[in-house]
Amino acid sequence: MKVTMALSFERTVKKFHRVQIDQVEDAIDEIIKNPDLGEMKKGDLAGVQVYKFRINKLLMLLAYIYNDHAKEITLLSVGSHENFYRDLKRK
Repeated sequence: MKVTMALSFERTVKKFHRVQIDQVEDAIDEIIKNPDLGEMKKGDLAGVQVYKFRINKLLMLLAYIYNDHAKEITLLSVGSHENFYRDLKRK
């Protein structure tokens, strides 16, 4: 399975601490094992799936697009719930 990262995803993850990056990588591994794990969004974000996980006690969201035909996952964004969907729509 091919995994690509959007530039905004890379910039966000670069700001995290090493422990947080490890937990994001664990979440990505879970998505690779089961790409349908995330919740499918509707409306403006149709086609985007969001996987929820925790870093320490903070709920984090990871947005991605899964292309079943090409067996490719594109990681779009990661962050806390605050303004997450608003910022995702802008991208």
